[in-house]
Amino acid sequence: MAEKNDLIFRTMTVLISFILFGFAVNLFLAGHNAPGGGFLGGLMTSAAIVLMYMAYGERAVNKVLPFNYRTVLAIGLIIAIATAVGSFLFGEPFLSQTFGYFHFPIFGEMELATALFFDLGVYLTVIGVAMTIVLTISSDR
Repeated sequence: MAEKNDLIFRTMTVLISFILFGFAVNLFLAGHNAPGGGFLGGLMTSAAIVLMYMAYGERAVNKVLPFNYRTVLAIGLIIAIATAVGSFLFGEPFLSQTFGYFHFPIFGEMELATALFFDLGVYLTVIGVAMTIVLTISSDR
């Protein structure tokens, strides 16, 4: 944990974390038609969370982000596997994708693909694995 009077580090952490979270969302949303969107977005989000843990400590971050990262990992795996196997229900090969256009009140007409849901599962899995590893290594137990 950073020293209690490290104001510059904590202030820059807030700015850098917002940039990392924004970049992670961009990678996630732009990447579902290209390889690596969920994986890279999950890595960037994990990097931002680790930075917050370093600057503010475990207790402060757990108040803001009260997640059990093993549960996040399990939910991500369930979403990814369900999306991959879900194509069997329609007689399609494993990991087949489809897409459609939907109207949303604020955003208007948008394309949604099943690859986006698979990427969401990968995104949550990567965050769960990375944060479980980092927090297990850093724990004092």
